[in-house]
Amino acid sequence: MSPSPPRAGAARGGEENAVRRTRRLPRGSRRAKGLLYVLPALAVYVGFAIWPALSTLRLSFLEWDGILPPVWAAFENYVEIFQDPALYEAILHSLILIIFFSFVPVVIGLLMTALLLGRVRTGMTFFRVVFFLPQVLPLVAVGVTWRWLYAENGVINQFLEVIGLGGITRAWLGDYHLALVALGLIGTWTMSGLCMMLFLAGAQKIDTSLYEAAIIDGAGPFQQFRHVTLPGVRREITIAAVITTIAALASFDLVFVTTNGGPAGQTNVPALLVYRLAFNEGNIGSASALAVVLTVIVIGFVSAIRYFAREDR
Repeated sequence: MSPSPPRAGAARGGEENAVRRTRRLPRGSRRAKGLLYVLPALAVYVGFAIWPALSTLRLSFLEWDGILPPVWAAFENYVEIFQDPALYEAILHSLILIIFFSFVPVVIGLLMTALLLGRVRTGMTFFRVVFFLPQVLPLVAVGVTWRWLYAENGVINQFLEVIGLGGITRAWLGDYHLALVALGLIGTWTMSGLCMMLFLAGAQKIDTSLYEAAIIDGAGPFQQFRHVTLPGVRREITIAAVITTIAALASFDLVFVTTNGGPAGQTNVPALLVYRLAFNEGNIGSASALAVVLTVIVIGFVSAIRYFAREDR
């Protein structure tokens, strides 16, 4: 005679007993058990984010060349960098880059989202891969590639000559007035795909009945985009604005590879100045102070974006 299978009631009773035993654990034990799961990630975050930040803050109050013993300098490093006109020029360049890294990509991402949602029914994966490709590539590789494209005998100038605009060709990244704009367009190309991906993800969560109701009310494609899609992707727009603004203010590798701050400092940015102070001039204290100032600027911009994008406004 075969043994009878375990009853469902017995299984439920075992689960209920396990739950009761868990509930009988002291609250401190449960918290300690939860902390054990969080501890590995917390250790990595503290070791690679919090501790370096605190070390940078400490170094900003020291005068140190990286070799000799450091000397306490109090706020002298901060006074020095705020008296340097190069800092204000670099901040101004970063503010201009925000237009190309953040504002323009957000607009382009919204336009591409509206186009893909309204026109493209199949092959969405192809467009996602193509437009998101710049995010997959290392920025150093992106910078080297665009430096070749912008070169005096590069593809861009060759194309302009073919269409009869050879008179405006130049070494774009070496032009005193256009180097920053050329650099900003690289950021536009890099960030537009990311914005589009975020907006597509947000738009696909919108209830389709809202579009159907808008169509019944006689709304055209523009009205549907304005009154349904835009409110539906408001959070994604905020996220995209935060990410791209941070990329503009903290840009280093792209600037370093393409122009290295030239010509004549027209593409200098604060992160590049931090690198030069630390590794070219050996002024670790001033470099740390400038890094702290840059961090405060980034936090200020991010906080402002989140404040003005609040849903209760």
